[in-house]
Amino acid sequence: MGDFTKFGRILVPMITPFHKSDQSVDYKTARKVARYLKENKLCDSLIVAGTTGEFYTLSFDERIELFKQVKDELAGEVPLIAGVGSVYVGEAIKYTQIAEELGYDAIMVVAPYYCKPEQEGIYAHFKQIAQNTSLPVMVYNIPLFTGVNIAPETLARLCEIDNIFAIKDEAGVNPLQATEYIRASKGRIPVYSGDDTMVLQVITQGGVGVVSGGSHIIGHEMREMIDDFISGRVEKAKELFQKLFEVFVSFRGLTSRINPTPMIKAAFEFITGLPTSMPRMPLLPAADDEKEFMKKILKKIGKI
Repeated sequence: MGDFTKFGRILVPMITPFHKSDQSVDYKTARKVARYLKENKLCDSLIVAGTTGEFYTLSFDERIELFKQVKDELAGEVPLIAGVGSVYVGEAIKYTQIAEELGYDAIMVVAPYYCKPEQEGIYAHFKQIAQNTSLPVMVYNIPLFTGVNIAPETLARLCEIDNIFAIKDEAGVNPLQATEYIRASKGRIPVYSGDDTMVLQVITQGGVGVVSGGSHIIGHEMREMIDDFISGRVEKAKELFQKLFEVFVSFRGLTSRINPTPMIKAAFEFITGLPTSMPRMPLLPAADDEKEFMKKILKKIGKI
């Protein structure tokens, strides 16, 4: 398996706070969120402007400013990964080059979305970005949102590019693809689950960890569960997963939300007191009944 030790097993895609008055980016609170995640040891690495960070609603300038603010807050304290995904490869390269200039440790690149490219187009997209940076590149596969799946055969070709170092896979969509990725890449590419509910299943197949939005809330329990499983304490890991599963379900809200970000942001605000609960439209904030539902779950597991 390729080396993942620099970045660790728990990578948290940091939420992006927005002001409730006008939904502009709240950079001051963003710095506090980053500091909280680091100081409370909720992550091994921090991803800025990932899906949980609502990158798709950020303007170019907003995303760059977010990179700058988090880098300034945590420079050298924890590995930082810049989410540089864009459907246009030229824009993704611009984000990448600025992240490299700022001193980021790696980039995460989501598969091209909406346009549904063929596998050759997906390969060309990642190859061109990787060839325009010396930073390590994490490939991000989330067909639930992009509408395309990175085939194992495509990953096998991508892992021949020296600076592509890992893949994040939305394992809930294709539970056995972690095995297919590992087999296709001959173990050269570490696989991270992109789904909190699937981390044990992915590690069982040979995966190394998780990119976990839920670890804003349950990062310590996530680490304990992973450590228990890897250390052979399988029953303990299973029991903890059963406990956490109720939390994962609560992130769907009361209307089976596809995107859990508003619920994660609300839960984080309950726990920390930081003003983070506002998502940016078209996502809507957690409704009052959803907040009450979430509070009951958080009280049940001792978080509030």
